[in-house]
Amino acid sequence: MISANSSRSNPEQRIGVRVLPLNYLAALLLLSFVAAFLLYLEADLYAFSLIAVSWIVIPILILQDRVVFDGRRISRTGLIPRKWANLTATRDRIKLNDIEHVQTSVLRTIKRGGNLIYTYRTTFVGKGKAFTIHSGGKSYREFVERVFSKLGEDVLDNRSIDLRDHLEDRLEVKRRAKIAEIPPADILEGNLKDPLPKLSSVTVSASSEKAAELHRLANELRVSGLLPQAVEAFRRAVLIMPRNGRLLFDFALCLRSYAALNQDRNVGRKALALMRLAERRAGDDGQLLTEIGEGYFQFGEWRRAGATFRKAIERAGERFRSLVGLAEIALHEGKIAHVIHNFTAASDLADTPAAKRWTKHEIEYFSRLNADEEYMELEVSRMNLLDTLGLIRGGALRIAVVGIPVIVIGLLFEENLVANVGWAISLIAFAVWTTVLILGHTLAARIPYELVEEE
Repeated sequence: MISANSSRSNPEQRIGVRVLPLNYLAALLLLSFVAAFLLYLEADLYAFSLIAVSWIVIPILILQDRVVFDGRRISRTGLIPRKWANLTATRDRIKLNDIEHVQTSVLRTIKRGGNLIYTYRTTFVGKGKAFTIHSGGKSYREFVERVFSKLGEDVLDNRSIDLRDHLEDRLEVKRRAKIAEIPPADILEGNLKDPLPKLSSVTVSASSEKAAELHRLANELRVSGLLPQAVEAFRRAVLIMPRNGRLLFDFALCLRSYAALNQDRNVGRKALALMRLAERRAGDDGQLLTEIGEGYFQFGEWRRAGATFRKAIERAGERFRSLVGLAEIALHEGKIAHVIHNFTAASDLADTPAAKRWTKHEIEYFSRLNADEEYMELEVSRMNLLDTLGLIRGGALRIAVVGIPVIVIGLLFEENLVANVGWAISLIAFAVWTTVLILGHTLAARIPYELVEEE
């Protein structure tokens, strides 16, 4: 084990990723708007003081706020998060052994030609604490490589496993694709209307090693957002190994992403057909069948996902992820008793104390939902209220932005009434937006059952 002192003394043991500064920028926007209003009221001293403080302090807070991994634990260095943790007596770090769940989502930020530039968001959850990091540089890749390699698959979701196995430097992946003579996206686009090769009529003589290299490169291209080149690499690999279930499954995931990028339902149907072919080729591979079931779940094919999870259990025995998958299917179908049963079975198979702790929390939560109608009503109301608050928050922000041009027009034409209406609209909308934002954070957590018991 690495001691805390040794991790501090060896800078190579520490790696940090800067926190996405959305909350800081929102605070800066609000404070700047208030300062502008104070200027409008001719309270110049207060206005300039507020501008100076906000535009000096907030950038400093942004620069020093990072999520850091020191070899043993994940923590956050920001002054405000640390002070808040002290004030609320909550944890300000998570040990690796305490990580219960890792979830990675994909934000498609820029479409360039036929390719995407992905922004990944990864959240580490453990013992009631969550830390979130976003991609955007080398530090993110190094962070997830080091942390994911130390975690078991039971706590990683599918995309996190994808990043662990296939995330590479984008420029390096492009270089390797060029060496493999895979054309760039602008050349391939016209040739990908029918992405599936005709396996029955084409035979390619090549080694399985060559197919494995193409398979690995295709996955790296897919994770990097270079989808047309990834599709082409998968096509070449499938021509060599047409009966490889793992290869067919990864190709199906790639086609699904490509179909979503181009809004092509035809390619989407072919991706689903390829997933079914991968299921038939999986044989008795329980791990692959489980991943295929999770893939069906992502496709929205709930019944097929449940059948595949059960097939994985029948052919290879119960596995933690297949049982969790069945629990999620049961939750989607509203069968709470089945959710509890499957989580209970998964808890017995958990490889780590953290995964076992997470499943026990889920068992406890859904058992309370199943046994107490009042608690279930409160939780349903909380989730409905969260959805409503999300709509209100978006609407309030749009209204606040609409008020700004009204203010500008009133000031330019010296129409005080118009300017006052604009200020009123924006101030009220920003006040609603801020209130709803705070309420949303407050209601995000599940209602403690103890509160219901006390009532």
